[in-house]
Amino acid sequence: MIGVSDTHYGSSSNDAASLALTALAGFGIEHEVLDCDPELADTATFCEHYGIALSVSANVIIAAGKSNPRQYAACVLLASTRLDVNKRVRKKMSVKKCSFASAEETQALTGMQIGGVTALGLPASLPLWVDSRVMQLDYVILGGGSRAIKIKISPTVFDLTPNTTVIEGLAIEPK
Repeated sequence: MIGVSDTHYGSSSNDAASLALTALAGFGIEHEVLDCDPELADTATFCEHYGIALSVSANVIIAAGKSNPRQYAACVLLASTRLDVNKRVRKKMSVKKCSFASAEETQALTGMQIGGVTALGLPASLPLWVDSRVMQLDYVILGGGSRAIKIKISPTVFDLTPNTTVIEGLAIEPK
């Protein structure tokens, strides 16, 4: 796990998008870059406006363990599910309390704004945890590193990303 003070990924979301696309190009995996109105980048709004099912859209959420020093992990889950931050993530981090990282912490760790966070091109020291449901799809829509793009890609990309663990039950069905 890394702390905010240990890593500053990039100075702007354009830098983060460039790094994400560069990482993606290095993987050599087929993908499609989808343009997105930045005002419509938040998942529910994006899916509704562009006619994308929540069940193929993935959120990348930074979880923060309330420990000293703070611990972080990037978590990938389907937009139709909820991150099990209070049980599964907390136990995986081995901390007593866990929550979602703030927008400021997320940007400091990744260089990305909420609505554009991607799992591609993250700092290698940041653990990437992928809910196993994501891996069962033919394709997934991910953030692109900025609020202006999304990426349609096979979840097999997570076989190539550094520091990645696929976790059964990382996310749960909403109540």
